[in-house]
Amino acid sequence: MTKPVLYVVVCAAGTAGAGGVEELIGAAQERGWEVGVVATPQAMGFIDQEAIVARTGYPIRSAWRRPGDPRPLPDPDAIIVAPATFNTINKWAAGISDTLALGILCESYGLGMPVVVQPCVSSAQAAHPAYGESLDRLRRMGVRFVDPEPGEQGWTTHLLDVVAD
Repeated sequence: MTKPVLYVVVCAAGTAGAGGVEELIGAAQERGWEVGVVATPQAMGFIDQEAIVARTGYPIRSAWRRPGDPRPLPDPDAIIVAPATFNTINKWAAGISDTLALGILCESYGLGMPVVVQPCVSSAQAAHPAYGESLDRLRRMGVRFVDPEPGEQGWTTHLLDVVAD
């Protein structure tokens, strides 16, 4: 029997947010998930790439693969986006697929994939009308949102509990 596969999609949102990906990976692995990481191009500078590769056993995906290249990650059973930026949330809701991370997120709806998102936006960004509209659209698509900030006690447990529901 194989382990279920969780993709952790990481955006460039503050050192605490993107840096918390290692904690999330460890917690998911403790619960029996195989974990692959997909990062936006900007997030690559926010994460410890070597530590993540060593922990997961997989390369971090950030760019499209060429036709004919092997798939470096197994197909996911669920996705957690943590942290999710204003940019990623709005582009995803609009169906914009200009990065690998957004492409995977846009496809998740058509695949019926469970997706949990931990937004990391400022109050000024959250006040923008497009943001609320994007949240509404993604919720109608079945995407679930959580509040705890990376670093808060129990944030990884909460994300994993929601994705397992």
